[in-house]
Amino acid sequence: MQTNRSSYPLRLTGALAPRLSRGLWLVKWLLTIPHYFVLIPLWIGFALVSVVAFFAILFTGRYPKGLFDFNVGVLRWTWRVGFYSYSALGTDKYPPFTLKDVPDYPARLEIDYPESLSRGLVLVKWWLLAVPHYLVLGVFVGAAWVATDSGWMFGSGGLVGLLVLFAGVVLLFTGRYPKSLYDFVLGMNRWCFRVAAYAALMTDAYPPFRLDMGGDEPPTAPDAVPTTPAPASA
Repeated sequence: MQTNRSSYPLRLTGALAPRLSRGLWLVKWLLTIPHYFVLIPLWIGFALVSVVAFFAILFTGRYPKGLFDFNVGVLRWTWRVGFYSYSALGTDKYPPFTLKDVPDYPARLEIDYPESLSRGLVLVKWWLLAVPHYLVLGVFVGAAWVATDSGWMFGSGGLVGLLVLFAGVVLLFTGRYPKSLYDFVLGMNRWCFRVAAYAALMTDAYPPFRLDMGGDEPPTAPDAVPTTPAPASA
């Protein structure tokens, strides 16, 4: 018998720094301002690209690869900034200004490129099918999501913001980030970005209703229960 736990096409990871500054988080809102000056136009571009992709998928069943890579880059950049600041406070390493993957940065995001997408699902998944997830994410991040034409720019309000604030206060007085709290925050972030990718038409795989907690993605291979080998024939 096997326990199957398939991976989602979006993979989000975040390695908690072993040592974090006690007080740096108090001014990260200021340090990240240059990133937001770039991210705001990038998210406008994200929305426009998603509209173009909508029609491309509707008529051809494919998401143009160049447009897909751009939108992955926007989500990746957003996650790095969020991980550094108030979506996680997981690192003091300043985020790079790039849409590309940076292997040595502690926060990473990848999405598998779909060779084909359903023409019919593109009409309903971003507004109708994703509604149950929107209700959950409203609790996770509250009103801190910024509306776009195709989804939301990820923010850090709601339960995520409250727990990260609590983690910051604990860090301020003890110099430690509670690991169990960090794992929970990462699980909520992972859920949010999965839904963002689905709503932005980047995958047909419906986001699971579960918290995959921790900095690493859950195992992708099935865990097989060991079986007793059959005796060798004489």
